[in-house]
Amino acid sequence: MEKFIFRIHRYDGTTKWVQEYQFPYEKNKTVLWALTKIKDEMDPTLNFTSACRHAICGSCGVRINGTSYLGCKTPLDEIIETFETNVLTFEPLQNYEVIRDLVIDWKPKVEKLKLVKPWLIPSEDGSVEKGFKQSEAEFAKIASPTACILCGVCTSECGQLNVNDGGYLDPFVLNKAYRFAVDSRDADPLQRIQPVLENELWKCIHCMQCVTNCPKGIPLTDQIAYLRKVSMKMGAKDNQGARHAYAFYDDVHKTGRLNEMMLPIKTDGMAKTIGKRVPMATRMILKGKINPLHMPKKVKGIEGIRKIYQYAQEVSK
Repeated sequence: MEKFIFRIHRYDGTTKWVQEYQFPYEKNKTVLWALTKIKDEMDPTLNFTSACRHAICGSCGVRINGTSYLGCKTPLDEIIETFETNVLTFEPLQNYEVIRDLVIDWKPKVEKLKLVKPWLIPSEDGSVEKGFKQSEAEFAKIASPTACILCGVCTSECGQLNVNDGGYLDPFVLNKAYRFAVDSRDADPLQRIQPVLENELWKCIHCMQCVTNCPKGIPLTDQIAYLRKVSMKMGAKDNQGARHAYAFYDDVHKTGRLNEMMLPIKTDGMAKTIGKRVPMATRMILKGKINPLHMPKKVKGIEGIRKIYQYAQEVSK
């Protein structure tokens, strides 16, 4: 390979266009190195953000060939190997408002972040003056979520935010809610759980892209599962997400498989199912996708499945 070809989406506040830059290939360079080279040596009008260059500040997130990366941490050789091309298209992170070129506006996201009060509410077991004590196990619970550098990659890759940037909270916001909800020094986990529950906690579509692309490897979907579980323990069971989860739980415990005809009724109730689901269900029946007369029987080995349920309940206590 002789050269890099960068096609960068530009925006000056009014007009959008794609501008191409070419320069000789160099081995073992990062994405941020390339953007800096363009700005320093080829086009000083190119706008992007960066600071630490050591995957600490999180400011150099960018989208390359449709996938989001942290620029300072990502080798160009890895990108070229992944996409099998030296032609790379750069865009700002998606699901953000764009200010200029690759620069995004964090202000609306910060307002969302404030909803979960991402700061410590001290418990009576310690104080600002005297400090707090944590066991190694207690610290381990917050170690991974604390590693979040607010780079925005998770938001850019979130499948739910692609279609619902209104009420749904960004993955990094849910991470902050989890981080303080499990902190042994915090006095009020409810102030984290309640806001996420009120802002479509159950709308996560399990695409796993936030986990796959997180530069810090934070298990965001595990955290979302925890927040859901705790919300149900708090008594928040009369919502679509919780009902859907219990429908799955009960069906598999009873027979080892889902009753697909009853699932929407258990989730949404009879009236809503008839109003919204029947037309689609009718089409599926006519296409042979579902059998309305099929009532699942217990699978072979159902007792083994129930033992797994029992074990899961014991270890979660």
